[in-house]
Amino acid sequence: MQGKVVLVTGANQGIGKASAVALGKLGARLVLACRNTEKGRAAVADLRREGAQDVELLVGDLGSQSDVRRLASEFKAKYDRLDVLLNNAGVLVTTRRSTVDGIEETFAVNHLGYFLLTHLLLDVLKASAPSRVVSVSSEAHRRARMRWDDLEFKAGPYSAFAAYGQSKLANILFTRELARRLEGTRVTANCLHPGVVASGFGHTYGGVVSAVLRVASPFLIAPEKGARTSVFLASSPEVEGVSGKYFDKCRERRPSAEALAEGAPERLWAISEEKTGLRVTPSAAA
Repeated sequence: MQGKVVLVTGANQGIGKASAVALGKLGARLVLACRNTEKGRAAVADLRREGAQDVELLVGDLGSQSDVRRLASEFKAKYDRLDVLLNNAGVLVTTRRSTVDGIEETFAVNHLGYFLLTHLLLDVLKASAPSRVVSVSSEAHRRARMRWDDLEFKAGPYSAFAAYGQSKLANILFTRELARRLEGTRVTANCLHPGVVASGFGHTYGGVVSAVLRVASPFLIAPEKGARTSVFLASSPEVEGVSGKYFDKCRERRPSAEALAEGAPERLWAISEEKTGLRVTPSAAA
């Protein structure tokens, strides 16, 4: 990874930060995309103490599409290459919340943030090929289904875990379709389950989710262990040319039947284009 440019989202804590530390020790030039300026600067300082030679911070909220566009523009103004995009940022919220764009927060951050940022950086990734897109999904996808008629949980009661599971299922569908669209470009796309990690994840808004995670924390794995598969997919020659796959513990694993459903990746892609304004529907244009 010596000299390779790696952009990591949600890198101020947990597996994002641990992944950045490991990749920095391998010689990567790190760009951290974080929502909180103070925490982001602290992470940069920590990474430098850990041995990273080249670290830069970009501040932005992946739940805000204008922020994602600005992040992409700022990155491309400073860098002419991107070897690895590590889509890591994620949220687990207790109650239904909407972003500044009016979209349910879990779906907006965990899926649409990945989708839009990756789309905006595809030209740099292609110019830097061979390059990689690595997205953090979860085994939580196995209990989930895509609520095609109500992706944002507008109807009926809101379930934090159902919304989270759906977003992690969306990560796999996104990876499958991205890999298909990138065939022949030497840009690969893979996703992974990091394990259940003890970190600041899930504590942002407090409530029941945070309480459950605090009780369970002694049984959760360390961020450094949770980062191993992300680092493996970002750096290992073993997965050169491998694309469209789901990994767990640095090994390819078959995801759920829902994640392999025919037509689902294309359907989600079309919906995502509409929700991020990359494709205007006839009714919207009118």
